Amino acid sequence: MSLLRANETCWRTASVGRVKVLVDGQDYYGLLLRALRSARRSIHLLGWSFDPRTALTPGEADPTAIGHTLIALATAKPALDVRLLAWRSALPISATQGFFPHRAKVWFRGSPVRFELDDAVPLGACHHQKIVVIDDALAFVGSADFGCDRWDTSAHLDDDPRRGGPRARPHGPRHEVMAMADGPIAAALGELFRERWRAGVGAPSDAAPDQRRDPGDDLWPSGVAPDLAGGALAIARTLPAWRRSDGVREIAALTLEAIAEARSLIYLENQYFTWPLAVEALARRLAEPAGPEIVLVCSEQSPSYFDRITMDRARSTALWRLKSTDVHGRFHALAPYAPGGRPIIAHAKLMIVDDRLARISSANLNNRSHGFDTECELAIEADGPEAAASLASLRDRLAGHWVGRSADEVAEMRRLTGSLAQGLWALDGGRRLRPLEARRLGLLGEFIADFHIGDPTDVSDSWRPWRRRDRLLNDAAAIRTERSRSG
Repeated sequence: MSLLRANETCWRTASVGRVKVLVDGQDYYGLLLRALRSARRSIHLLGWSFDPRTALTPGEADPTAIGHTLIALATAKPALDVRLLAWRSALPISATQGFFPHRAKVWFRGSPVRFELDDAVPLGACHHQKIVVIDDALAFVGSADFGCDRWDTSAHLDDDPRRGGPRARPHGPRHEVMAMADGPIAAALGELFRERWRAGVGAPSDAAPDQRRDPGDDLWPSGVAPDLAGGALAIARTLPAWRRSDGVREIAALTLEAIAEARSLIYLENQYFTWPLAVEALARRLAEPAGPEIVLVCSEQSPSYFDRITMDRARSTALWRLKSTDVHGRFHALAPYAPGGRPIIAHAKLMIVDDRLARISSANLNNRSHGFDTECELAIEADGPEAAASLASLRDRLAGHWVGRSADEVAEMRRLTGSLAQGLWALDGGRRLRPLEARRLGLLGEFIADFHIGDPTDVSDSWRPWRRRDRLLNDAAAIRTERSRSG
């Protein structure tokens, strides 16, 4: 049975058109700029954050900023509908980003670009979907926003003068993953944008409904080979149950089912790792004598002070739970480092299961991404040997980029060792991918981790952490009970 089922584990499905998985900001921003310049009818953007000063071509004598690009395109093409919707972030968060995206309204004032801030989420929640849709014909979806601390190359150099922004020192190495797709799935993401625009702006979008292009038009960038051949594509979402909405938890459903159905390997890249339901589902698989290998790549520590206090403490509890369950030695939590030893911020939200399923997402592996915030992802399910081989090559390319090795090198070492983690160790010796350990927590840390402070599951416990703990304990116990009955 397919893992991608409309109205259950996803919202919309379509046959695979062309899909390219873009690893890190250099690839994403470069291809996006080419696509933006080809737009004829619409450019629609959703984001958690947006800084119009973000350079799409850093390192050039005159770097191209995303804000200037959009204004120039909208001015030169009067029929082009350019709309941006970013989360109206809380001021303490906005202050860490130069008070963007709020200041972007001034940036676009008087231009043909329509920029709006989205506060149509529960108090304490955020709009976290990250997509760009061009002419309803080509779309980008995944982990990356537009900010002056987002760009990097896949080499993840310790120091790169191209990383940085106006009047700012270059930031550290950072990892993102985006998917570029065309065909019917891009049109569906265009519909998702318009639904969010209506919810966020409070008025129907008058974006041009007819997005059909002339025969022969093709937005797919020339010279770019797709990564995948065959199978099915799907869009999955999280929307909070709030006001008169029942909420949507497709991403949560797909995550838990994908873990349950994995046969040999679950590969994860994520900014956070705190969601107890995923932890218990993974623990269930680790307890099986012939369960899958689980490889998690996660930053050594969160970049913000608040997240180090909250998310990193809860992550220590999750790591301890899995390592104590891992009697067969199949769980590997790894932190990535640049060639010279500088920690890399792993901001991607990626899951690849066997040679069957790949998910490129905005959703973190925490509570709020599965019921409290808005999220969006692209899922690809392979169909047949050719599609499975291309998905395996994608996974090996992503894993290999951490240690500066090719997909073929990773595949060969994985074959020789029988393990992705052991293969990476053989190639790197633990220099750039180091074990990520659970840390000892004091009384305050245990309290924060037990009650998941700062990480609500939904509106019902957003300001009632005692409810959150009881609910999570009950849900985790239900997963353990199911395991004992089936085992």
